[in-house]
Amino acid sequence: MVEIQDAASLPSMAGDSAKTLATHAVNALRKHILDGALAPGSRLRMEELRTRFGMGASPLREALSQLAAEGLVHRLDQRGFRVATADASELQDLIESRCLIEGAALRASIAAGDEAWEEGVLIAHRRLSRVPRSLASTHFIPNPEWDALHLAFHNALIGACPAATVREICETMHHRATRFRNLSNTVAWRQREAEHEHEALMTSATERRADEAVDRLVAHYRKTGVFVSEALSANPGTR
Repeated sequence: MVEIQDAASLPSMAGDSAKTLATHAVNALRKHILDGALAPGSRLRMEELRTRFGMGASPLREALSQLAAEGLVHRLDQRGFRVATADASELQDLIESRCLIEGAALRASIAAGDEAWEEGVLIAHRRLSRVPRSLASTHFIPNPEWDALHLAFHNALIGACPAATVREICETMHHRATRFRNLSNTVAWRQREAEHEHEALMTSATERRADEAVDRLVAHYRKTGVFVSEALSANPGTR
């Protein structure tokens, strides 16, 4: 298991504000939760985090509170924090929420998008298509660059949606879904042709076929749900 990023490997933080320190902690903790290095349900002990990050408790608590708001961390009454569990009920709720909210955002984006939006979608897809999902060829290891480009692609698709709050909600749900997706890839990495799904979605969106694009987005997310359910069954310790 990959350990939490330690203080020596973080950017220089001398003189940084508490807000900047919390941002560093949020980004590092989120990365380790999303790629599975911090297992679902595992305790996040403050003393261990302070030692590894070389930070005080205040920015770390702020970071953990933000991740709790994102649904990636659960607060334990008077007993600290733990990584959110990964169970079938949470997965189903997340998928249906994404289909409803992001489907509406995509439809609005297609209606409002201009040529610059189309170009942004095409560029985001091209960049994503050039990066492998896994860092290894024989087994699945999450590729942080692919995860970042994947988020950028989905953000580009809904980028012309005029409701900024809806776009923010979609990004938060994307973060929550990333750890489920990485979990599913441990058992279904080679079975999934995500590249073809993304290309079809990009084509429907940029050619302004809104109904088709939304249908493809919904199918894309629900297919992920099928594979994640298999992974949850194969790894009962994640629940």
